[in-house]
Amino acid sequence: MRRFARTLTTVALVATVIAGTAGWASGNAQQAVTGAPVGTAAWRAAGLPDPERMSPAEVSRFFAGLGPVRRRELARTHPTVVGNLDGAPLDLRYEANARTTHGQFEGARVLAHDPRGRGQVALVYGDLARAEHVAVIVPGSDTDAAHVRPLADMATALRRATGGRTAVVAWVGYTTPVGVGLDAATGRLAEIGADRLTRFTDGLAAVGAAEPSVFCHSYGSVVCGLAARDLKAKDLVVLGSPGMRAENVAELGTSARVWAAKDPTDWIDRIPNVEVAGLGHGTDPTDPAFGARRVPADDAAGHGGYFTPGTSSLRTFAAIAEGDVR
Repeated sequence: MRRFARTLTTVALVATVIAGTAGWASGNAQQAVTGAPVGTAAWRAAGLPDPERMSPAEVSRFFAGLGPVRRRELARTHPTVVGNLDGAPLDLRYEANARTTHGQFEGARVLAHDPRGRGQVALVYGDLARAEHVAVIVPGSDTDAAHVRPLADMATALRRATGGRTAVVAWVGYTTPVGVGLDAATGRLAEIGADRLTRFTDGLAAVGAAEPSVFCHSYGSVVCGLAARDLKAKDLVVLGSPGMRAENVAELGTSARVWAAKDPTDWIDRIPNVEVAGLGHGTDPTDPAFGARRVPADDAAGHGGYFTPGTSSLRTFAAIAEGDVR
């Protein structure tokens, strides 16, 4: 009888996730892009150290042992590798990615760009090397290199709200779900994304950037939940979250402060906060029992309105990023 009830719950969850959010298409299964950057075979053939065998700290030490001429030569001859190596000098990555993106992403410096699949990218607004405060925004479904504008708008809004004092990274460093379907209801893509996000923040630490506040929207909060234990971050802020694959803050295993926001008009509130047979993402992080600090969001509109200028949520996000709230 209990098994039958569990099956019914699973069927109901799948039906709700796929069909319960009006206006959203049922998603198409995505093949996650991961592994070494494009061009790694030529890099290895040149006798250079294998990127898949180096941690970001080891990457940093490798480049520290090279002279400036040799570094620039590598950026010129292997731009797709250097531009995506977490732990490589920031300016060198910007230079390498400028060679491959040709001004495609205006108004930002490109810290990473992987053209495989739907495309992945990390866009930097501000001086990441010198900023006292850093924020990283992790998006949810339907975000990729060709559809990065909503995320870029979030990043620029947060930077403006801090008076330009915080460097903000719009990080599309994983394969996101498309639409609302099984990819969005499971943790498959989030697990791969969590490893990539962890390596990204390790790379920031390796080059001496400030420990970031990480803002995780929608399915991005699933990524952040799975990454939390190993993520180098001072704050984890989830907004419009379907769950973090944890029952409470303690289960995340993080020393970061955990914050959660959800406005009353967000359709994510119609997603069941359960996890059954790999479907669903668990407890609502805004549930008081979860133990996150609550971010006011009553004046944010819908699922994408949390970074709207003038909202309580954006003001609080800016204060978190700058360390102005305890």
